Amino acid sequence: MAEPIALQFSAPKRGMPPTHFADLTREQRIDELKELGLPKFRADQIARHYYGRFEADPSTMTDLPAQARADVAKKLFPTLLTPVRVIETDEGDTTKSLWRLNDGTLLESVLMRYPGRATLCISSQAGCGMACPFCATGQGGLDRNLSTGEIVDQVRAAAGAMEAEGGRLSNIVFMGMGEPLANYKRVVSAVRQITSPAPEGFGISQRNVTVSTVGLAPAIRKLADEDMSVTLAVSLHTPDDELRDTLVPINNRFSVEEVLDAARYYADRSGRRVSIEYALIRDINDQGWRADLLGKKLHKALGPKVHVNLIPLNPTPGSKWDASPKERQDEFVRRVIAQGVTCTVRDTKGQEIAAACGQLAAEETTGETAGA
Repeated sequence: MAEPIALQFSAPKRGMPPTHFADLTREQRIDELKELGLPKFRADQIARHYYGRFEADPSTMTDLPAQARADVAKKLFPTLLTPVRVIETDEGDTTKSLWRLNDGTLLESVLMRYPGRATLCISSQAGCGMACPFCATGQGGLDRNLSTGEIVDQVRAAAGAMEAEGGRLSNIVFMGMGEPLANYKRVVSAVRQITSPAPEGFGISQRNVTVSTVGLAPAIRKLADEDMSVTLAVSLHTPDDELRDTLVPINNRFSVEEVLDAARYYADRSGRRVSIEYALIRDINDQGWRADLLGKKLHKALGPKVHVNLIPLNPTPGSKWDASPKERQDEFVRRVIAQGVTCTVRDTKGQEIAAACGQLAAEETTGETAGA
């Protein structure tokens, strides 16, 4: 078993939202409904509406007693996410949503439709405390952790949108705003609700859920001991500690070697291949020798249980960071593969709609400030 962890990060600036149905265990829901004079079977009944029909408004739950619907709404279904902006690109295949939370905090989610599947990229924190200099969210700092309900409700909203289109939400990636493993308990609770069958959850396969991290090694080991089969994605971005200390400041606490050791533990416990995320930045981390070193270290640490997901950087406005040229990207891929490690380039959907995490929220905040 992994050692217990007590990680300290930037203090959130705001409090948590009111309690939502998705924040509660089944037993807690039964207790809450009992206070309203409702029998315990109503908890599963409401859950089937929420997880099975993607309804979050009790006024539409016609099998609930009419006189109880308003009380259920007030007690268990506060409005968590209010849409601020919805932008589409890729001929409507990609939709980026900017949400306002009840305390005014902004967060983003992105729904990407592909032939035969639909992937939702969700946020786990409002902002991020990891301070990676090339990331719009990291530069904005951490507002607060999201509640379990705020995480889960992003999924419900997208699943409902897909159903209305005649499709189905099939994949979830925790690659939006925030560091998922810095909001550990709520993220794990959300994953269990996303993957449990109705009436306990949305029934999305654990194998179709990816949890991303910048490399909180103790939390990676703790996640491995949850005995889930979600995919772990590690945002490595460079194989050497000297540069990673700058690109991913948490590396000053958990070195590349510690992160890869934890990733190997996760791969062994889960039986899943680990994804290594690598944002390719011109003249910063795209050198041939770094590709060679990356391949060698990954092959040694993880063997066949690893895949490199190369990400062409989506630069933020005014940033000094830029994407590597195509020929350098192709050479990087070739050299990683030459070390015996699979490597592919991520499809870059939605670049013209400020698809990099935090860009839309930053634009909205800047616009509000300018208009104030």
